[in-house]
Amino acid sequence: MKTFTELNLIEPLQRAIASENYKIPTPIQSQTIPVALKRQDVLGCAQTGTGKTAAFALPILNRLGSQNRSAKAKRPFALVLAPTRELAIQIGSSFATYGKHLKLRHALVYGGVGQASQVRALQRGVHVVIATPGRLLDLMNQGCIQLDKLEVFVLDEADRMLDMGFMPDIKRIIRELPAERQSLFFSATMAPAIVEITDKLLTDPVRVDVTPKTRSVKKIKQQVVFVSRKGKTELLHKILSTRDDVRAIVFTKTKRSANFVAERLNREGLKAAAIHGNKSQNARQRALDAFRNQFVEILVATDVAARGIDIEGVTHVINFDLPMEPEAYVHRIGRTGRAGAKGIAISFCSTGEQADLKAIEKLIDQEIPIDRELSVALPSPEPKTSGSGSGRKSSGAGRSRSSPGGRSRKRSESRGAGEDAVGSEKGKRSTKRRRRKVRTEKASAVKSSRAGDSSQKKAVKKTGEGQRASSGSEGRAVEATAKSRKPQRKGKNARSRENQSRA
Repeated sequence: MKTFTELNLIEPLQRAIASENYKIPTPIQSQTIPVALKRQDVLGCAQTGTGKTAAFALPILNRLGSQNRSAKAKRPFALVLAPTRELAIQIGSSFATYGKHLKLRHALVYGGVGQASQVRALQRGVHVVIATPGRLLDLMNQGCIQLDKLEVFVLDEADRMLDMGFMPDIKRIIRELPAERQSLFFSATMAPAIVEITDKLLTDPVRVDVTPKTRSVKKIKQQVVFVSRKGKTELLHKILSTRDDVRAIVFTKTKRSANFVAERLNREGLKAAAIHGNKSQNARQRALDAFRNQFVEILVATDVAARGIDIEGVTHVINFDLPMEPEAYVHRIGRTGRAGAKGIAISFCSTGEQADLKAIEKLIDQEIPIDRELSVALPSPEPKTSGSGSGRKSSGAGRSRSSPGGRSRKRSESRGAGEDAVGSEKGKRSTKRRRRKVRTEKASAVKSSRAGDSSQKKAVKKTGEGQRASSGSEGRAVEATAKSRKPQRKGKNARSRENQSRA
């Protein structure tokens, strides 16, 4: 199929397509639309930005427009599930564009806003509902919508649904669908969980895979800049302020980082707006409209907006933080280089993100070129081991041959290094033994000194007691001796001498 005019579409759709200047369908459109028009189930695999919305919107509008039926209250004929509010709004805009010459109504059902207007639209009756899983389940539980009359079911970005944890909600929704229906599943990747659910829910589906073997977009110039974590903000301002006519989307890993980067850019004179999951739906839509209408030139977003932003004219995608999932890198850089235009994708890589960079390069099967002018600190080359994949090489880091003398010198050096290592290990062991011996000697000395002090105290005590006992016994002996002695009578001469001395 070479042109849209060759498709068997009704005249109002042909007029809408012509007014949008659609002439040649994309590969996913040319392979999917004819099969979907025959009301067969389809399992499509294609990268984001390849025209998947028209691939399922045109067959649905052609089916409902040719029947010319009036809508029923609370009972739509077609349901499209999308992972994010932004993507749901984008799909709704495509339905409005393609079906502007048809008397068909569609309604958007998503969270983050009040449900009153959505409930009123469902009660009036719509032909197509474009919804996110969470809000749709809420309205189903409230009895505001019933899916028993559904004829076409579309699951868009199925792999993103899996990543965001929507699969339990989707299974509950599918249980309420009628068995007789047409199902169209689209995904950028085919994870095992996606294949498992499609095998159960699709009936003899036609598989359409237009995913290239290399997962990158050829017209996007990719670069990686090695920079410290603290230097990212300054480098971002330098890149954005030195380029003319920049319309850039900056991706961060966290919501807090998105707010911080946007505020910093605004303080430095660059018009920026942040968009992430903590923003209300009205705030997110205002930021998207401001970026689309070029009131702001920079949009700072988290991965929640990676697949929901379809804006032409994006010149740069800057990964302020590398994503933890390599698949998210492909979807991020797919925001630029759309509709055949060229784009630039620049990724900042700090020390802790080099493993994420290697995972991305493995997925896209190529090394991302290094911008050496902007890089602050290049990573050191890793040694190449046998049997492992090739790592990033630095200049002059090739294999060189050495002479026999050089090899012998290397062997002797390595042997000497080994001997030095052995000697140092022995020295460490001997030092430990000496220290243990000194500690043991000190402990024994302290113990013996304590024992000596106690024995000395005991000896002194015993000595004192012995002295006291001996002094007491000696006194008793003297008294006994004194008592046993009889006084001697003095002679005449002795008495005369005493008298003389007294005189």
